[in-house]
Amino acid sequence: MIDIRFLRENPEVVKQNIKNKFQDDKLPLVDEVIALDEELRLNKKRADDLRANRNKLSKSIGALMGQKKLEEAEAVKKEVANQAAELAACEAKETELEERVKTIMMTIPNIIDPSVPIGKDDSENVEVEKFGEPVVPDFDIPYHTEIMERFCGIDFESARRVAGNGFYYLMGDIARLHSAVISYARDFMIDRGFTYCVPPFMIRSNVVTGVMSFAEMDAMMYKIEGEDLYLIGTSEHSMIGKFIDQIVPEAELPYTLTSYSPCFRKEKGAHGLEERGVYRIHQFEKQEMIVVCKPEESPMWFDKLWKNTVDLFRSMDIPVRTLECCSGDLADLKVKSVDVEAWSPRQKKYFEVGSCSNLGDAQARRLRIRVKAGEDKPYLAHTLNNTVVAPPRMLIAFLENNLNADGTVNIPVALRPYMGGMEKLVPKK
Repeated sequence: MIDIRFLRENPEVVKQNIKNKFQDDKLPLVDEVIALDEELRLNKKRADDLRANRNKLSKSIGALMGQKKLEEAEAVKKEVANQAAELAACEAKETELEERVKTIMMTIPNIIDPSVPIGKDDSENVEVEKFGEPVVPDFDIPYHTEIMERFCGIDFESARRVAGNGFYYLMGDIARLHSAVISYARDFMIDRGFTYCVPPFMIRSNVVTGVMSFAEMDAMMYKIEGEDLYLIGTSEHSMIGKFIDQIVPEAELPYTLTSYSPCFRKEKGAHGLEERGVYRIHQFEKQEMIVVCKPEESPMWFDKLWKNTVDLFRSMDIPVRTLECCSGDLADLKVKSVDVEAWSPRQKKYFEVGSCSNLGDAQARRLRIRVKAGEDKPYLAHTLNNTVVAPPRMLIAFLENNLNADGTVNIPVALRPYMGGMEKLVPKK
């Protein structure tokens, strides 16, 4: 969410940003919110004037009563009562206008970084850099669920009976591999100086609207019936929410946290063949990283965060590339975003396994996360987030890139301590 003062002073900049994100239907909102903001400020001024006059008149009543000027005192009392009714109407109008302004401001997209390429959707994202040599072996690589089934490692049928489509049971070596990757990712981030955290897996609605756009909320979040609680779609939501309504000392920044959580997502819409299996599901586990920092440090942290994911995947012998998200592919709160994509030897192309985002002060403004430096006025922090690893999607890349012609799967050296020293997975069938 951008600053209303910035919008008021730079309406054409805001409109151009909306055009750059190909959301022209939102252009009228800029003029609408400017008009509402003006009405709100005039209403507030009238209310302040009424309060000041009420205080003045109230003092005069006492003086008149002391002078035995009872009729004049009664007349002033009536005037105070009349103004009290007008003040109540102003206060009610103020609440209504504030809510309308807030709703519109939460709909207008954040100002994107000048370096972001302009494009309509993810088809216009721009490749930045490749890491590792993508290899296509001289044997056929089965679909990832077929590989898992050879290890008796996945059970969709039982999951459908228990929970419906979009769920699965991971079993045996595949389940162990899943947990090993999560544990390795946790220690990888701790070794890089991040503080490990297991957050709440449910959050209140004021945190949900603080960390994401309305469109994302509708597409992703599961609401707990009868409660002001939502299941998290990613631990970033809970981790950034940790700082709601806080004024943090500047000397304590940056906060660098890595968190484990299950994640729950509606995953609305139909998906193609390559997004079946365990690619898009309603429940999965994830290791995340978030940073809360000073505004001038957020570009530096942005680069550090996506590099952590690249290094993690390369340590498991998986080629990856980074992709700069274009303007039309950025969620409304994001200033800049880079996707990390892993190589799929079976598809002979890359696919997304993580996303790194700089949200500027948008989340901090919504959640009122401020920073205090000495006697200076508190200012808004910047927030960033990035996926460390999200099995089981990551398992697709792992299994394909470490599969051998005989059906065994290599365990990279970095992961062996988490797999009881195993060097290979051997199929059960």
